[in-house]
Amino acid sequence: MKKIYELKFVEKLFDKMSSSYAKVNYITSFGFSERWRKQCVEAIEIEKGKVVVDLMCGMGECWKHILKKSDAHSTLIALDFSSEMLKRAEKKKAKYHNVNILKENVLNNSIEDHTADYIICGFGLKTFNHTQLKALANEIDRILKPNGKFSLIDVSVPENKLLRFFYMFYLKRIIPVLGWLFFGSPENYKMLGIYTQKFGNAKHIRLAFQRHNFEVEYVEYFYGCASGIKGQKLGT
Repeated sequence: MKKIYELKFVEKLFDKMSSSYAKVNYITSFGFSERWRKQCVEAIEIEKGKVVVDLMCGMGECWKHILKKSDAHSTLIALDFSSEMLKRAEKKKAKYHNVNILKENVLNNSIEDHTADYIICGFGLKTFNHTQLKALANEIDRILKPNGKFSLIDVSVPENKLLRFFYMFYLKRIIPVLGWLFFGSPENYKMLGIYTQKFGNAKHIRLAFQRHNFEVEYVEYFYGCASGIKGQKLGT
């Protein structure tokens, strides 16, 4: 299973799923994915005239929430390594001002040090192993300005046994069937269940982000069906 965390494997997987990912993401979350993105962004109260970095931006699903209070002085830097996802993000870009899209690996990117006032990451965490999560924490530390804030979220495994049983059965058994019936790719969508099961929840991510200059809080959404962290980089 080591292969599933290789960057090329993940990139190809999301390239293949790009045409139907938004629909499947909505279905797998029972329609809650949009609400969770909104809650993730609102958790750090983004102000006007600031620089926001959207890591693993996908098709720009978080943008309408990030830019809700933007003005002419606001900037959004969106980064992803999936060409097919970014093609769809480019179509959304025309609706907004000051959006810069980068096709880059989040763990090795060109964003300059201390660029971001805020960092958002919606549903990109589960494809990382522990070592990669530590590298992600390093990048967020590098990119974020002192006193900057971050909020990250992903689909999770609920701790309630009954809810966990039905939710994981749905992800691992039903979603691949839906992928086969409607999207012709059951194996690709089977991976979403595998990643989610291995991810568990964001408690271990909180540990990866614990460092002397970060304040980090674990956040749970809808009985643990999604979870994440939010925090702030302390000023120097």
